[in-house]
Order: sequence, then C-alpha cells, then structure tokens
Amino acid sequence: MRVVAGELRGRRIESPEGKTTRPTTDMAREAIFNSLGSHYDLTGARVVDCFAGTGALGIEAISRGAAHATFIERDKHALEVLKHNIDTLGIAD
Repeated sequence: MRVVAGELRGRRIESPEGKTTRPTTDMAREAIFNSLGSHYDLTGARVVDCFAGTGALGIEAISRGAAHATFIERDKHALEVLKHNIDTLGIAD
C-alpha cells in the first residue's frame, strides 16, 4: 500500500498481518480525497483518523497539506504498525 498523492506520494505504508485490520485501498483513498479536494482545501487542515489502523487516511491528508492528524486506534498491534508508519515517513510531531 502506498500514499496516493502529495508530498509523500509513492511512499510505502505498512499494514498489520492478519485479518483484524482492513486498510482502505489506494483506489478508495484516491476517490475520497478527490471528492474532498473538490469542495475543501486541505492545506493547513486538522484531521482525525478514527479507527486508524495503518493510518492511511491521516497520512494521506498530511501528504496533501493537512497541518495535523490525530490518529485513534485501540488495537495494540495496529497501533505499533501505525507508529512505525509515522516514524518511517518522518511526520511525527
């Protein structure tokens, strides 16, 4: 799985093994953000990624110009992968 657009475009996003986390597909994320982008400017936005899993939605928002993303995830394994993704992409606060 990769970041679809923006500053981090093409960078890899890891996902947890197993079936407890089902990441949003690249195609679905692209459609979501194309729709949002036609109505809202994400530059400087603050977003919340609920049930974050891999963090793909929040990471995509940051890549497209959001100033901050808050990730909410309760699964410990998914949270470890999410932290890894944030650190690897260099977007930690």
